[in-house]
Amino acid sequence: MPDAGDILLRLEGVYTDIGRYQILHGVDLAARRGRVTMLLGRNGAGKTTCLRSIMGLWKPRAGRISFNGQAITGMATPDIARLGIAYVPETLGVFWKLTVRENLLLGTGRRGFAAARLDRVLEFFPALKIKWNASAGLLSGGQKQMLAIGRAIVEPHLMLLVDEPTKGLAPSVVDHLIEALRALKNEQTTIVLVEQNFRVAEGVGDDVVVMDQGRIVHSGAMAALCADKGLQQHLLGLVVGAVA
Repeated sequence: MPDAGDILLRLEGVYTDIGRYQILHGVDLAARRGRVTMLLGRNGAGKTTCLRSIMGLWKPRAGRISFNGQAITGMATPDIARLGIAYVPETLGVFWKLTVRENLLLGTGRRGFAAARLDRVLEFFPALKIKWNASAGLLSGGQKQMLAIGRAIVEPHLMLLVDEPTKGLAPSVVDHLIEALRALKNEQTTIVLVEQNFRVAEGVGDDVVVMDQGRIVHSGAMAALCADKGLQQHLLGLVVGAVA
């Protein structure tokens, strides 16, 4: 069991409803500092609701969420973000009419911005440098995903929440995103990553949490899940290599 000081984010008995629908049913989750926690599960398992509950976009009906030792349950989303959490939703949130440059500079805030950090983002995603003055709406799907992640990390954060970053992307773009996520982990950014592509989970994950019908049904080391094809089939209905 990890030491309590190793835990950056913790959910305890979280219940979240959307209208009259009960989505999360007592979720317990812990994300360790400086590691990538994969949040896996079939479509509709509650993964996105989990991320949105963390960010305060949907308010839990019950339970407790804490970040870096501070309770954040019920806090406003901007206040949660200011504590050091960046969120990249599946919908990306890119401003299509703005240029790549303008989108990235929106993520810099007003204080303490270092140009070197922007240079680092462009090292991660060189395609963005090429498209620097292009409207975001003209980018490819992969480039939009790079821009969304780049904007989230253009200022350093303690934690990055990312919802299905490789959905619908070409394998070559997926490989590039994997390398960028590994580089962020090496910089001690703690990442919670929702992903359907098991190859990505295998490539970057340290820890894994599997959801089903709004509940946590498995948690442990990502390497152990990768080594157990029977467990993969049981939990996710797949084996390594079954998802491109």
